Amino acid sequence: MFSIVYTTTDNEEEAKRIAINLTERKLAACVNMHRIDSIYSWKGKAENDREIALSIKTTRSAVKHVIECIRNLHSYDLPAIITWDINGEKEYLKWIEDSVAVPE
Repeated sequence: MFSIVYTTTDNEEEAKRIAINLTERKLAACVNMHRIDSIYSWKGKAENDREIALSIKTTRSAVKHVIECIRNLHSYDLPAIITWDINGEKEYLKWIEDSVAVPE
């Protein structure tokens, strides 16, 4: 019933824009932002960049809307968008449920 959507951006401004958009639209209860070093393969070459990782706490029913929002606001040609279902402390999950409103 609950999920985390993970993505990365190349700057804090874009990360904040995505996070604010998701929370204002009630697609996410909370978005954590973390500065990370990423080493990845892109177009046959190893790359090394500083990025901002976003952990987006939401409901499973809102995931497709979260993904759509990320794709619309993201500057990467191929943004990392990974989801997984979560369990957790009952009252915290209730807060996520109460904070997220899935559009009809």
